[in-house]
Amino acid sequence: MVIREHEGRTDAPGQVRRAPAEPVVSDRLDGLFGGLSARKRMVACQLPVSLTITLVVTAAAVFSPETLSNHLFLAALLFHLAIAALCVAVPWARLPAGSFAVIPLLDCLAIGFTREAGGSTFSVLSLMLVFPVVWLSAQVRPSMPALAIAGTILSTVAPAIVRGSAPAGGSMIRTIILPLVMSVIAVSAHVVATTIRRHRTRLLESEHDLARTLDESVRRQRLLDAVLKSVGVGVWVVDRRGRTVLANKAMHADAALAGILESAGGRVLLSADRSTPVPAGRLPAERAASGEDFRDELYWAGPADRQAAYSVSAHSFPAKGGQDGGAVITFVDVTSLIGALAAKDNFVATVSHELRTPLTSILGYLELAMDEPGHEDIREELLVVRRNAEHLLNLVNDLIAVASERVELSPEHADLARIVTEAVDSVLPRAAGAGLELKLEVERPLPARVDPARISQVIHNLLSNAIKFSPHGGLITATARRTEAGLVCSISDTGIGMSGEEQEQAFTKFFRSARSRETAIPGAGLGLPVSKTIVEGHGGSISLDSEPGRGTTATFVLPA
Repeated sequence: MVIREHEGRTDAPGQVRRAPAEPVVSDRLDGLFGGLSARKRMVACQLPVSLTITLVVTAAAVFSPETLSNHLFLAALLFHLAIAALCVAVPWARLPAGSFAVIPLLDCLAIGFTREAGGSTFSVLSLMLVFPVVWLSAQVRPSMPALAIAGTILSTVAPAIVRGSAPAGGSMIRTIILPLVMSVIAVSAHVVATTIRRHRTRLLESEHDLARTLDESVRRQRLLDAVLKSVGVGVWVVDRRGRTVLANKAMHADAALAGILESAGGRVLLSADRSTPVPAGRLPAERAASGEDFRDELYWAGPADRQAAYSVSAHSFPAKGGQDGGAVITFVDVTSLIGALAAKDNFVATVSHELRTPLTSILGYLELAMDEPGHEDIREELLVVRRNAEHLLNLVNDLIAVASERVELSPEHADLARIVTEAVDSVLPRAAGAGLELKLEVERPLPARVDPARISQVIHNLLSNAIKFSPHGGLITATARRTEAGLVCSISDTGIGMSGEEQEQAFTKFFRSARSRETAIPGAGLGLPVSKTIVEGHGGSISLDSEPGRGTTATFVLPA
């Protein structure tokens, strides 16, 4: 039976209730006597000694009545009764911590006197010392076991002192052996109680950590539920077998997405052409379940008269902690966006075609006017008009090419080295005017079957960008060579460069970097998209390699 002093008790995560400065029943008795007052707890701890003495009195009345007529024995019994009365009468809650130790020490004295008064018949009462010894030794304070040992010694020495006789013979053996045995019990009880208390503290901490983790898990689950319900994006979670783990409200509310769920993986999905069903094994759920990640892929779903476009992305997560892995798939309805882009392209194409016809007529009549005699005095002005009309016509042609995403090519046998050289020569005055050095490095010859005018347009676009984005004193290098990959042409500059995000968007129609907008560098954002269309029309590829502040290298590769 243990008294616990000033030990904090945690009732809930983040809330610690401190015990009052009073004797508190031990960890083992908390479940039984936790609701009792300090006085009742003292009575409960004293109860084993009191009950044992009651049994001793009963046994004495039955088997040794003469003992009850022994004045010393009766005095010892009154001593026990007084101790029990102290447990009931004293306001323990008001006393300092540790004051309870008086009771087990008095118990040791009372047991010693009872044993001596009972003679050899009641020498077995020495075993009762276990109760106060364990009571004291099981406390938090390390001094309590020493106090218990002192109480045991007192229980053997005090009766002899009261009798006025020194211990001898068997009494001396009892005086030595009994404290030794009780010392072992005291130390053992203290170690066991400390170990139990430590384990209980760890268990409570673990329970509190678990409670906090559970609370946090519940909070996050509620937050996740709220997010999934509020977002207008279809969210679908599948396991490694492609089975549905979770689908949010948007997935069920959209008829087309609900059809994807019901078809066990989306067999009603169509490719970007709106007519070709996505083949088995390439469905988003199947790809995601296999661990493939992808982003912003276009799919169509729904009946022909009400097809909806979705930008689909997937991110897989691995198995961890015994839990199966899976993937999260998102469906963003981009039908309106696709429609708007198509309408914009149609508008651009229509306007461009409408502009090209009058521009062609204007250029034709300009040629006629310039050939007529008598206009020599305004010839320079007519040249300016023609140059600007040609520039406008080229811009219109670029718009048409971008809108249709294809260009008309007239391939023929040509020398790429000559095309590059002529393009470089044509921009030399402009580069010199901007204070730039233009360097040419080409292998000769570089025979290729290309559309010379279109390839020249690509090189002009790349050179124009290099000149516009290079500072005064910069270097532009144009190279052309033959490699195993094909005919490679590169335009490098030492200009402002581009970030990774800008490089990803550079071939997007009408894209212009923030720097070009801030510095008012002229351009319509069509040069690179048109160049890409032309190069890919030749069966080639084009790419950018750039770093902010260090320049850009634009490279295109054509089949040899």
